[in-house]
Amino acid sequence: MDRDQLTGIILTVLSTVCAGTAPIFGKLAFRADVTPYTVVALRTSLAALTLWGFYLLFWRSCIRVRWPTLVGCIAMGIANGLGSLMYYPGLARIDASLAQLLYALYPVWVFIFLSAAGHPVSRLALMRLGVALVGVYLLTFTPGARFDFLGAMLLLAAGAAYGWHLVLGQWTLADVDSRTVTLYVITTMAVVVDIARLSMRTPLEFVPAAGWLAIAGLGLVSMALARLLVFAGLSRLGGIQTSILSVGELVVALLLAYLLLGERMTPVQWIGALLIGLSMMMISRESNLELESWERWLAAEMRNSPNQPRSSPKDRN
Repeated sequence: MDRDQLTGIILTVLSTVCAGTAPIFGKLAFRADVTPYTVVALRTSLAALTLWGFYLLFWRSCIRVRWPTLVGCIAMGIANGLGSLMYYPGLARIDASLAQLLYALYPVWVFIFLSAAGHPVSRLALMRLGVALVGVYLLTFTPGARFDFLGAMLLLAAGAAYGWHLVLGQWTLADVDSRTVTLYVITTMAVVVDIARLSMRTPLEFVPAAGWLAIAGLGLVSMALARLLVFAGLSRLGGIQTSILSVGELVVALLLAYLLLGERMTPVQWIGALLIGLSMMMISRESNLELESWERWLAAEMRNSPNQPRSSPKDRN
């Protein structure tokens, strides 16, 4: 391992840490009495403005975009924006650790969408699906305790929306610079969530200082900084498998939820969490397995966490 690769690994780990703080900052914003729709609107708008400023200063060439690319980015942004509108109301109803685990099942939805589109299904893919579904059951199986199934359904639906956004990207934007895709996808997300917030026709509530700090963490750290770091890391790692991004974000979210929010899971739920992590790690093991083409693509996408941008073709194996 040379120095450049080591730097890439460090940047990649930092991007994972930044992305893993998303549910924690979201919970802190709710504790400051900020509503979920206000949180998602302010967070996404702040991230979009930050990225536009950075691109204008350093990546101006990535701002140029062709119309077909822009249309594809808009479609992806709409799907991702709708997912955000389900993620934060769901996060407000259940613990941050469970929310991140349920949302992280987006590869299962990618599997379902691509299978429905006619892609071949391997036995390994079916095995991963079975492991993930057992993990979900154990996560939601809480004998003698009340579980908010509406919150869980919102998180699963948000993961489905993210999975659909990845499928759209594979079909329409496979050869486009991922930095350009990220800029216009997040900009579209900001427009979608802002329209949704304004359509509620309720005045923007007062946001205390603690709420603004949490929102700034979501927009600047969990979204903008995480994306800039992952680009810097992937540019140095190239095609090296970085599956730490797929599982590392879960580890960060679970650890921070335990330390900062005092959340606890039952032993049965921990088994479910381990099964979901196992399912994600199985997706990343494309090197010595004969996978279908879509599975190889999904393994490359797993270099990015659920809150990370798509990798460009030059970064793939």
